[in-house]
Amino acid sequence: MGSAAFAQSRFSRQEISINGFRNPSIGLEYRHHAVSFHAGYYPTNFESGVTTTFVKVGTTFWFLPIGQRENPSSFYASVSYLRGLSREYENENAAFVDAGFRWMVWRGLNLRIGAGLLASPGKSVKLNTTPGISYSFFFN
Repeated sequence: MGSAAFAQSRFSRQEISINGFRNPSIGLEYRHHAVSFHAGYYPTNFESGVTTTFVKVGTTFWFLPIGQRENPSSFYASVSYLRGLSREYENENAAFVDAGFRWMVWRGLNLRIGAGLLASPGKSVKLNTTPGISYSFFFN
């Protein structure tokens, strides 16, 4: 593999992200080195045209930073607790695990794509795509 692919071997010391769409949630995220914590509102569609909503808090682990940029793109894996706000999940607890890739588009603008599994007692496990758009502020 070329040295360009792995030129960035570490993340900035700290990052604060404003997450504007779904992944990890519509809310805030704070990262310290390769671990972040997030909290926010999480809408999802298990079926077309029907939105189910949650409050979501969790932890994300970042790994394999890619590229030569100061703030590299990278892979992630996340685990979260959800509390249902609507439909069949209202006032129900759930767990969510997902993994994917974050592409640093320009400065702090980044896009995420991944897949996750949502599990809740007494309900079938749901597979979910996890797209996201965020803007991040980095601190070294």
